[in-house]
Amino acid sequence: MDTTPQTEARDTDEAPCPVCDGTGETSATVRVGRKRRVAGHQSGLCLNCFGTGTAPTS
Repeated sequence: MDTTPQTEARDTDEAPCPVCDGTGETSATVRVGRKRRVAGHQSGLCLNCFGTGTAPTS
């Protein structure tokens, strides 16, 4: 018997964040050295929506 409550899918009528396209993460190029060569990419929390993926209302 499964006694855990089932959660319903959340209905979101909100628009996705324009910066991260609704993912909640953004990526940046990492550069190193005097010639500033590309060393890779790193991802981080979207500062526009704070990781929620929805567009801010104000």
